Amino acid sequence: MFMKIISTKQYSFQTILNLIRERQSKKTNVEAVVSKIIGDVRKNKDKALFAFTKKFEGADLKVLAVSKQEIATAYKQESKELVKALKVAKTNIEKFHKSNVQIKEQKVTTAKGVQIWREFRPIEKVGLYIPGGKAAYPSTVLMLAIPAKIAGCKEIVLCVPPNKEGKVPSAVLIAADLCGISKIFKVGGAQAVAAMAYGTESIPKVSKIFGPGNQYVTTAKMMVYGEVDIDMPAGPSEVLALADESADPDWIAADLLSQLEHGEDSQAILVTLSETLAKQVYDQVLKQAEQLFRLQIVRQSLKNSFIIITKTITEACDLINDYAPEHLEIVCKNENAILKRINNAGSVFLGNYSSEPLGDYATGSNHTLPTSGYAKMFSALSVESFGKKMQIQQVTKEGIKNLRTTVEVLAAKEGLDAHKNAVSIRFKKNL
Repeated sequence: MFMKIISTKQYSFQTILNLIRERQSKKTNVEAVVSKIIGDVRKNKDKALFAFTKKFEGADLKVLAVSKQEIATAYKQESKELVKALKVAKTNIEKFHKSNVQIKEQKVTTAKGVQIWREFRPIEKVGLYIPGGKAAYPSTVLMLAIPAKIAGCKEIVLCVPPNKEGKVPSAVLIAADLCGISKIFKVGGAQAVAAMAYGTESIPKVSKIFGPGNQYVTTAKMMVYGEVDIDMPAGPSEVLALADESADPDWIAADLLSQLEHGEDSQAILVTLSETLAKQVYDQVLKQAEQLFRLQIVRQSLKNSFIIITKTITEACDLINDYAPEHLEIVCKNENAILKRINNAGSVFLGNYSSEPLGDYATGSNHTLPTSGYAKMFSALSVESFGKKMQIQQVTKEGIKNLRTTVEVLAAKEGLDAHKNAVSIRFKKNL
């Protein structure tokens, strides 16, 4: 178990980036397997889903849909404290996400008699994928279902892998129920993605698929893209903390470890100008890791992780912008000034008390974020992710007169006489 400490005094900027990227994503060739799964689901539909669920989850199901009775039972199996916590998180997520979308934008007059604006419309049918495996993720249900509901999606389908007994984690069912999601299906992996993309006897076809997953799920999402839209490419979890001497090394270490327990391929990075802080955090990471329930996972993910000592804050910010972390903590005396220099990050946490797990669960921000450098071009999931903007334009008699010559000249230049005529014909009736 180790976390390598490297310095820009020892290595070039590019060498450090190459080291990080080499450890960031060790891709496995799963395309052939996923392609076969997708093809089988397209052809055999539910029959294929039952077979794959038995093969991969060990569950011999007769029905894919979760029943109302199973949801009712879930409430009996979980504590009141959990239900309360889910409700508090739900309230905060709703507060923030309701501010994400503007239903009707302000009209813009581009010329006299010409107005253009945009209006938000929900994607009617969406699919939500909730991962299983190493843990239950009711928080991910909230992060996906709440913006979908706020957006006004008419049909929301949720897929989650069952355990060997054919049961879905009760916390996941409660979270879905609190969000008003009733179409819940016991199917996971690439087969769940294929089912939502193409439809089966039980699972409706959707227009866009959301949610994180393992390499099979991510690959499946990329392969069905075009048949449906997807939220974003999602890889292993990652966190980068930029910290100076004002940071508490115990707290920084704890935050780094919070992401490393997600999976063996997770990555945590500390960037600092202080050699003293680097050593303190390193020692704390090793010490705290020994107390964790998921020690074996953390031992593996620590091999992907680094402490990087830079010579200047400019060098640190350049590194961050090139890496484009999923989660970025800025724990420095002048954190707001540093924030202005950051262009690429999925979700940012400012100050000693803005611990990254707060955003995973309860601040109200969304934890479905771009990873593997995709924060350079993708945003965090939001209500707008569940809809699209329609352009609307309204032109008056005065407006068409003002634009006539411009359109006729450009259309003629492009050899599109029908375009030109569509405007010209209106002036043959003494417009």
